[in-house]
Parts: sequence; structure tokens; C-alpha cells
Amino acid sequence: MKRITILAMAGMLVACAGESPDAHKKETSMNEAETADMPSVADSVLTYPQTRKDEVVDTYFGTEVADPYRWLEDDRSEETEAWVKAQNEVTFGYLDQIPYRDTLKQRLEALWNYEKVGSPFTEGDYTYFYRNDGLQNQYVVWRKKGDGEAEVFLDPNTFSEDGTTSLATLKFSKDGSIAAYAVSEGGSDWRKIYIIDAESKKVLEEPLVDVKFSGISWKGNEGFYYSSYDKPEGSELSAKTDQHKLYFHKLGQPQAKDTLIFGGSDEEKRRYVSGYVTEDDRFLVISGATSTSGNDLFIQDLSKADAPLVPVLADFDSDTYVLDNQGSKLFLVTNRDAPNKKIVTVDAANPAPEHWQDFIPETENVLTASTGGGYLFAEYMVDALSKVYQYDYNGKQVREIALPGPGSASSLSGKHEDETLYYSFTNYKTPSTIFAFDVKKGESRVYRESGAQFNPAGYESKQVFYTSKDGTKVPMMITHKKGLELDGKNPTILYGYGGFNVSLTPSFSIANAVWLELGGVYAVPNLRGGGEYGKRWHDAGTKLQKQNVFDDFIAAGEYLVEQGYTSSDYLAIRGGSNGGLLVGAVMTQRPDLVKVALPAVGVLDMLRYHTFTAGAGWAYDYGTAEQSEEMFQYLKGYSPVHNVQADTRYPATLVTTADHDDRVVPAHSFKFAAELQSKQAGPAPTLIRIETNAGHGAGTPVSKTIEQYADIFGFTLFNMGVSELPES
Repeated sequence: MKRITILAMAGMLVACAGESPDAHKKETSMNEAETADMPSVADSVLTYPQTRKDEVVDTYFGTEVADPYRWLEDDRSEETEAWVKAQNEVTFGYLDQIPYRDTLKQRLEALWNYEKVGSPFTEGDYTYFYRNDGLQNQYVVWRKKGDGEAEVFLDPNTFSEDGTTSLATLKFSKDGSIAAYAVSEGGSDWRKIYIIDAESKKVLEEPLVDVKFSGISWKGNEGFYYSSYDKPEGSELSAKTDQHKLYFHKLGQPQAKDTLIFGGSDEEKRRYVSGYVTEDDRFLVISGATSTSGNDLFIQDLSKADAPLVPVLADFDSDTYVLDNQGSKLFLVTNRDAPNKKIVTVDAANPAPEHWQDFIPETENVLTASTGGGYLFAEYMVDALSKVYQYDYNGKQVREIALPGPGSASSLSGKHEDETLYYSFTNYKTPSTIFAFDVKKGESRVYRESGAQFNPAGYESKQVFYTSKDGTKVPMMITHKKGLELDGKNPTILYGYGGFNVSLTPSFSIANAVWLELGGVYAVPNLRGGGEYGKRWHDAGTKLQKQNVFDDFIAAGEYLVEQGYTSSDYLAIRGGSNGGLLVGAVMTQRPDLVKVALPAVGVLDMLRYHTFTAGAGWAYDYGTAEQSEEMFQYLKGYSPVHNVQADTRYPATLVTTADHDDRVVPAHSFKFAAELQSKQAGPAPTLIRIETNAGHGAGTPVSKTIEQYADIFGFTLFNMGVSELPES
């Protein structure tokens, strides 16, 4: 079975996988295209909208902290709406001046425009798969019966006229006869769940509403478990949500009669609750968490009427979940006393940790586990690159699965009875290829190659290790065209995240392929705070050690400059969400290091982040300003909103956010942009681009994504002095 996880924080804005039709164009580097006729950024006089300052002051442990732009937190006010409109007018007026902006958009569209098909999966009598014919805003779910013709099952492009309503989750009942699917409107984390007859596609009942941070897990054909919060008072896009609840929806009953399973009492109060049923319908597994790291765990034997919830773990000291079961034997994946994770077994009758037995012991590399075809699969990250091993249910290693090369393999997973499993393989220069794996023979064959016209042979991607400020060795992947001249003049994007145990493993991106095609360098370091080296690596970038993450990123930039890949005049830093915090902190600490800063949907007000939506759950990584004077002073010391200084020359900055982002509310970006605009001493622009009817990133229509990247790349190159793009 697959793990069902409720993530409190999405990591990055990740472009869809893809490839380039311009692989055989003349390889002209961007800096060759520079001319003396290039308009200087200093020649562009920008008049920013006036942003009102209020006398708002908070006191933390006797220290007063001004918050003059507090009013921008009211996302529903007419004044905030007018401010957003005025900022976008200035931003898009500037972007309109970039001479090759439309050309970038056309290149992105050309590269994006190829058929993309996902791995097949079987439900009932049908084989289903996701498909996009090229530039469709949302992937379409297709199906076929046997050797029959494929037909459309669900087309999210018909959900809304502008393509901003997306399909978030699709789950089938045990026999595949009923489907439940969740949709997101305008990018919001709030969902609606529709229930349909799979054969006829007829809607069976009224949709469930106000569902958030939820999976859908069926119990036979009877109904399914889902999670949500009570609807908050005030704006649903920014008001705090703090008590997650697990419900069971029985088919045919109104949502008002859904059974509350867990989370309704003070004793059961958790910020995040998920519930999922084992593949044999034997156990309900409930995971609760108060933060994004650590969970308690309960099971309920569904084969017995009114069976009690039995605690497996009663503390939040580890990340533990049930991977699978064989009868009453549970297989757990845990980092309890195993920072790199291991698999243990225990009997459901006595599931407490003192009864656990190692099944696949911890190794020096981080484990990700999955099941399918009657086997277990252990994927290990070795310096952020995949190695995959197959095990039987007796704990015997069957084989190592041969992968095409250094890169990232997706999990091998499926149902117990599947004889063929599917996985994808990719890296920064290799478009994702889907492989079919025969579980008995251990053989992989290419199931579907990417249709994109990008030739990896013309590019190289290598891993280096550099030294951070405190002596820690940090890995980084650097990708670029072969034959790159190390003259310090190559436009470079340094992308980072560094938090929430998220691992940045190599993956292909359509947008990044365009950047590479243009002669750009793309570099991704595996910063502390991530999960590439297990829990210790994660913890080394949290709370009072968060500065390690920023130091790692700064050292990565310095390495790229020292080695001649680029220079400060051609270096851009980019990151989203927690990565937006990374960019905001680094650009305020080292504004001299980079030419361009691109903080996306960032967590930028570190004194108030926990007061919005589910932000309080991020305290494991950040701490909060209220918990101690030491923590307050530490947060204030790097909080981007509070560290913009007057009379400082900041890099050209394009802050990006969205008006429906209820994960990291746009007020973070609003305040940061206002501070930059009021204090920028240099000539470089400090702009904010606010996408309308969009959210944190997931489900963003392809058309909007292409426009965003054309603007981001255009802004970056324009401020590096690039006058025109390489010729074909």
C-alpha cells in the first residue's frame, strides 16, 4: 500500500516534467548576446505605489517591534485589493519592457507542447492513466477496458473556464465501482469531494465541502475516511486552523451525519490528523501530529465491531507509519532510534515500541519504503541519488534494481496482486522515462519514453561537494551545456529549500530545460534542514540552528563564483515557500552576493507566521516568537521582513505570490515587498508579482505557469544585462 501523508507545508513550486524542441539550435551563450545598446536598469525610474504605514507595535519580552504594514494581512479588504492591483500594474508595466519576454513565452510553450502520459493503474475492470496532450491546463484522467478504445474519465479542464479548478485527489472503492475525487478551486487548500459511479460517471450524492489537508481512504465500498478543520471565523484564506479532525463518510448519508472518528476532544486535539485503511481492509491507521515533524499513531481492528483505538505510539518523538500488514503482523517505517529510518514488525495485539523487531535495519543512507506485487521495496538516498532494493516479506533481499544511471527513481508501488509495477526515472538533464518492472523476474523495460525533444547528450550534470561556514560538507548538483566556459559570466540560478525534511533529488523540469537551452547554469545544493542525510541533517537546520541553512546557501553561491561558473553580476537565487524564506534571509544578509533575488510564496514574517492558517504547525522547524526570549531574538535576527535596512543596495527582486495562497498567506510577500520598496537605496527594481485566482502552486494551470516562468526568466536576464536571447 502507499503511504498517505498530510503535509502541512508544500515544499516548492515544481514545474511539470518536460523537454526541449530546440536541442539542435546553435549553442550561443547568453553573455555573447550582450550589447552596449542594452538599456541600463538604472535608466528605468520606477514609481512604486504608496503603501500606508500604521503605528502598530507589538511587544515581545519587553522589546517593541513595529509592524507598519499589518493592514496588508486583511486579504479581504478593499484597500488591500487596491494595493494588489496597483502593485501588479507597476510590475507588469516593467515586465512589458523586456524585449524578449514574448520569445521566452513562445520557447516555453514550444518545449511544453508534447504529449505526457503517466503510469497506468487498474481499478475494477478498467486501466486508468493521466494524460496531457501538450498545453492543456490540467491533466485528464483516461481509461480503457481490456483492449478497447481509451475514453476520457475525468477532464478537470472542464471544471472551470479559466483552468484554475484542479483535480487534487482521485481514489476508488475496493472493487473500483465508485470513485471519490477532490477538487481545488483557485489553488486553495480547501477542497470539495465528489462521489461518482465509476461505470456511468453519474454523480451519486451532494459533494462534501470544507475539506482540508486530507486524503481519501476507502473502507470497502461502504464509505471513506477524510480529514478537515471546522471552518474558521473570518477569512478562510488566512484565519488560523488548529484542530484537525478525522471523519468517516458513509455513502448515501449527508455530510452532516458523518461520523467523527478522531480529533474532536481536547485530549485528541492535533493540528494534523490522517486516517487510512490497510489494503486488506483489516485496520484503520490514525496518525496525529502537532507539528510537521513527529506523530503519534493508533490502529483500530475493523474486523471487530466497536473495536477500540489501540495506541502504537503515544508520543511525538518520531515519524512512524504503517507500511503494510500480513494479518495481525504490522510493518512499520520509523525513525525512532533510527535517524535514517528502518522497517520494523510488531503484532497488532501488542504494538508498542518495546515489542518492535527490526525487519530492515537502519543503514547509513536514508530509507523510503513502498510495497507492491507481494514485495517490499527499499529506496535509499546516497548523496541524494537513488538506489533501490527488493525484499520479500521474510526480510530476504531479493535483488538490487538496476537503474539507468545517477538520478531519482520514483517509488515502486502497487497492489499486492500486481505482477507489473511502474516507476519513473529522471535527473536534471534527463526527461522522465517510465519503466515497467516485472516483480518476479526483476527486469525493467521502458514503458514510455518522454516525447519532449531535448537531447541530454548536449548537457552535463555533476555533483560537487563544497564547504559551508562551519566546515560542513554540502553536496550540490550543477547542470549546464557541455563545453561551458568558466569565465564568470554565465547566468546562473541557484535554487534551494533547506527545511521540513524535504529532499531535493534530481528531477527534470520543462522550465529549467529552457534555462539550460539558453546557456544558463542551474545549481541545486542539498542544504541542511532537508532530509537528504536523515533526521540529524534535518534538525541541524531547525530552530536555533536555522542560520546553518542560510550559511550553506551563501557558501554554495560563493563556490559557484570561486569556480568561475558565474559571478555576483550573473547570479540569481530562487526558492519557494520555505525556500522563499531562504532567499529573503540570504538577500538581506548578503545583498552583495547576487544580482537577482526571486523569493516565491515565501515565509517572510517570522514573528507572525504561526498566526495564519496552519502555520503554527511549522514550529518544529522554526520555533515561535512567543516560546522564549532567546527564540524571539533569533527569529527577529533573520526574519526577512524585519531585516530590510534603509540605505542598502538590494539586488533586483521579483517577489511572487498568489491571492488564494492559504498555505503561506500572501501577507508575507506583501509586507516584504513594501519594506524593500521603501528602503531600497540602489537602482535595482524591487517588484511583486501577484497571481490572481491561484494558490501555493499545486494545480496551477499550465498557461499561468508558462507566463510566470517567462516573467521570472525575463526579469532575471534583463537585470543581468542580457539584451537578446541566443539566435536559433
